[in-house]
Amino acid sequence: MAYMPLMPQRFAGGMMRMAWRRFDQSAASLGRIGSLEVRLARSGDEVKQAQRLRYRIFYEEMSAVANARAAFFGRDSDPFDKVCDHLLVLDHDTMGAPEIVGTYRLLRQEIAEKRKGFYSAGEFQIASLVSRHTQRSFLELGRSCVLKPYRTKRTVELLWHGIWSYVRQNGIDVMVGCASLEGTDPRRLAPQLSFLRSYAPTPEEWRVRALPGRGISLDELAGGEEVNNLAVLRELPPLIKGYLRLGAYICEDAVIDWQFGTTDVFIVLPVERINTRYINYYGPDASRHAA
Repeated sequence: MAYMPLMPQRFAGGMMRMAWRRFDQSAASLGRIGSLEVRLARSGDEVKQAQRLRYRIFYEEMSAVANARAAFFGRDSDPFDKVCDHLLVLDHDTMGAPEIVGTYRLLRQEIAEKRKGFYSAGEFQIASLVSRHTQRSFLELGRSCVLKPYRTKRTVELLWHGIWSYVRQNGIDVMVGCASLEGTDPRRLAPQLSFLRSYAPTPEEWRVRALPGRGISLDELAGGEEVNNLAVLRELPPLIKGYLRLGAYICEDAVIDWQFGTTDVFIVLPVERINTRYINYYGPDASRHAA
């Protein structure tokens, strides 16, 4: 599902006009640290730049398999890009225009329900979760990546600051999405997967299962040889470790994404579960890095 393990989806006709109206409303900066700024994409061109960054990381650095169109244009794109907001980290200390060095794709429930649904519904039964919480507003996070030289604490901190700002501005109650472990052999990844299951088990009200025939039970991977939990924790992608620190639940199935060469788990993070330490750090009103 191409959720980059950080140090934590074309526009035409009427859709282009709809997208530009959205971009016009997203001009405000969501935070800044030194030369780095986090904000939403303001134009179709910026979305294309984010897609090129995703291609560079998912297909050239990692092991995703590009189709002919992606290879020709050098962009990771799909139909969800038309309806998502694109969170960007830009470096203003570059020659010429600011460079996009990090991105996250954000899909609000109200948009998903009017358009193509949630992207993660291609792997997990997210509709059953949403139907159990009709008074909640959901946000799907995905397609996260950061340019290699920028995989530092302050870049990731800005991304989370931007997400927290977006959550507060849009009245979001629950964040969901996939997080990926690199590789498609669940047996090799068993120590990490079983650790996630035991460390952050999901209560019944927040459970999400994989689509029929797609899931690998994390419970079935547990057991066997003794695992050094501290060593396993160190090996986890920083994105997943970040979710754990925030208070996220890890659902009980994993799904192999053959296109992107990853094994995906489903994350559920109700806002009230977020560790108060982080809310206090970023500010209840997301003011810590306000520009």
